[in-house]
Amino acid sequence: MDSIDEARDWQGNEIDCGSCRHRALKEVELCRLKHACVHDRYARRIDRFFNWNPDLSNSYLKHPHFEVRAIAAKHASVFLLPSLLDDPEETVRWNAARRLPRRLVLRLRDDAHREVRIRVASVLDDADLMPMMNDPDYYVRLVIARRIAPALLATMIGDAEPEVRRVVAQRIPADWLLRMASDQDALVRLEIARRLTPQLLPRLRYDPDWRVRYEVASRIAVGDLADLIQDGDGFVQEMAQSRHTGGRSWEYPA
Repeated sequence: MDSIDEARDWQGNEIDCGSCRHRALKEVELCRLKHACVHDRYARRIDRFFNWNPDLSNSYLKHPHFEVRAIAAKHASVFLLPSLLDDPEETVRWNAARRLPRRLVLRLRDDAHREVRIRVASVLDDADLMPMMNDPDYYVRLVIARRIAPALLATMIGDAEPEVRRVVAQRIPADWLLRMASDQDALVRLEIARRLTPQLLPRLRYDPDWRVRYEVASRIAVGDLADLIQDGDGFVQEMAQSRHTGGRSWEYPA
């Protein structure tokens, strides 16, 4: 028998409706074995139980099974949720935090679990995100780089993670672009090249990566193409020659 067809609690014991304190709910179809049950091991069945009986959620915030506490937190009185910010399970902490005022959620910026910090970073405003810009987890910083106002990204220009710097390169104010034109990662420099004006692109025409030079050749002023026509890469040469002779540029190679 597939375990999904069983009615067992989080400890693996078979569920007995006859001994359940909510057995009266079964008579009025507000719970159903293997479908909507607070004792079941499956989160979906627990969730359905609280959707049907949200008024019972307050009494389950200290249940020994973390799934029950986490799902109950979605329905319980908001006045009972602050204590759950210290729950040992990150899912419980986050489900409580998402319903609490910002002033209470701020403490989770230093949560031990990255998933909590990622979710917190996804809901905070600029001023509250700034202390998280040096988070030890790169994905937390990536979320911040995507959300915080571009004018506040200066300190992330030198982030240790190239993926973060690529997002920064896509979003920083245009007059900061040259500050990242010498980035050690070619894909960061490519993002910069895509945003630079044709007048500033000559700064990257000798870039060591052919993809950057190709981007330069595709948009640089025609009068600055001479060196790129002699480029050591065939794709770059062909793009530069095509533009120099007035021909149509072809699709960017994969």
